[in-house]
Amino acid sequence: MARYGMVMDVTSCLGCRACMAACSQWNQTPFWAEDFKGKWRTRVTELEEGKFPETHKVFFPTICMHCENPPCHSVCPTGATYINKDGIVLIDYDLCLGCGYCIEACPYDARYEYEKEDLEKDEFYFGEDARHHQVHVDKCTFCVDRLAEGIEPSCAATCVGHARIFGDLDDPNSEVAKLVNSGKAKPLSPYLGVHPKVYYIK
Repeated sequence: MARYGMVMDVTSCLGCRACMAACSQWNQTPFWAEDFKGKWRTRVTELEEGKFPETHKVFFPTICMHCENPPCHSVCPTGATYINKDGIVLIDYDLCLGCGYCIEACPYDARYEYEKEDLEKDEFYFGEDARHHQVHVDKCTFCVDRLAEGIEPSCAATCVGHARIFGDLDDPNSEVAKLVNSGKAKPLSPYLGVHPKVYYIK
């Protein structure tokens, strides 16, 4: 049994956003949403660091942090949010009411509503291959369906800069475990106490 996690090497992110496109294509996320805001399982945000005139751009990738102690899980009134045997935080769409408690509870803003309009667009673009059939809350799954086939998540597979390193945190020989165990990769906002399984090199 694995305990999957990801390291985001911000120093290697080129800002090409191929990860966003690959994720959206694979998971049929609402790329059609107005202004491309808010409805992505993964995002790359452009930031500016430093003080003028010594400033530079930074591209900051984010996804669901798949926390060990996820607030989204504890607030879910139906048990739709659950943690699978590999430590991946998932949503049972058949149980999800779309109440949005989990969206409010997530400290990393990793969830969004897959609304009725999105279902119609999903069917329009993907026809019989449409994957979403009811209104629900959506988020990153680490592409759990790809993992079942031995394929890494679409965002990591597409990343040309090797900024996304995916693997088993409990396998000491995995690259992701080595980066985390060395202390080079660290979680975001550790003071929250949610123990995310996504780490950052900055």
